[in-house]
Amino acid sequence: MLLHVPNVLSAEQVTECRRQLDAADWIDGRVTAGHQSAKAKHNAQLPEDSPVARQLGQMILAALERNPLFLAAALPLKIFPPLFNRYAGGQSFGNHVDNAIRQVRGTGHRVRTDISATLFLAAPSEYDGGELMIDDTYGSHSVKLPAGDLVLYPSTSLHRVQPVTRGARVASFFWIQSMVRDDGQRTLLFDLDLAIQRLSADTPDHPSVVQLTGVYHNLLRRWADAS
Repeated sequence: MLLHVPNVLSAEQVTECRRQLDAADWIDGRVTAGHQSAKAKHNAQLPEDSPVARQLGQMILAALERNPLFLAAALPLKIFPPLFNRYAGGQSFGNHVDNAIRQVRGTGHRVRTDISATLFLAAPSEYDGGELMIDDTYGSHSVKLPAGDLVLYPSTSLHRVQPVTRGARVASFFWIQSMVRDDGQRTLLFDLDLAIQRLSADTPDHPSVVQLTGVYHNLLRRWADAS
C-alpha cells in the first residue's frame, strides 16, 4: 500500500524543525547504509545520536500517535527512531531496497522494516528534482509532497531519490514494524476500517456497523502479532 498522510506536522512544527536542522552539523549519509545501498547513496544525514535528531524525532513520534490515518494504515508495533537527511547539489540515492532489520544504535532493540516512511520537511517549491520514486507492479510512482506530509510504502519496494538540481530536499525517514507483517492483509484491514468509519458517519445506528467492526477485529486478531 502506497499512502499519502497529510498534515502530520503543523506549519509551526515544520518551521521549528527547519530552524534546528538548518543549523545542525550534517555528516555523510552513507554511515547508515548497507553494503549495497552505500554504493548508490549520496546525501547528508544527521548522526543518529544527535541531540537535534532525538528531539525532533520525539516531536514526530508524538505527532504520529495522534494521527488516526497513520495508525489505521500502519498498525504500528515498533517505530525506528526518525532519522533526517538532506539532498542538494545533484545528490541522489539510486535504486535500493531497505534492509529487512534495523538495530537501534546503542541498544539491543531491533525493528523489522515492514513499512518505510518519508516525512517531507521542505516545500516542493524550495527545490528541483528530489522526487521519491517507488516501483510496484503498477509501475513507478513519483512522490514529492508538501512540507509536513508523510508517505508510507512497503519496505519491500524498490525505490530511489532523484537528483536535486536546485535548493535542498530536507526530510525525515524511518521504518515501522507493523502488528500485521503482510502488506496485503494490512491493506484489507485499512480498507475495511475506512468503510466502517464512513458507514458509521452516515448511518451510525445501522446494525452492520457492529457486525463489520466485529469482522475487522476478528481479522486483526487472526493476523496480528502484538508481542
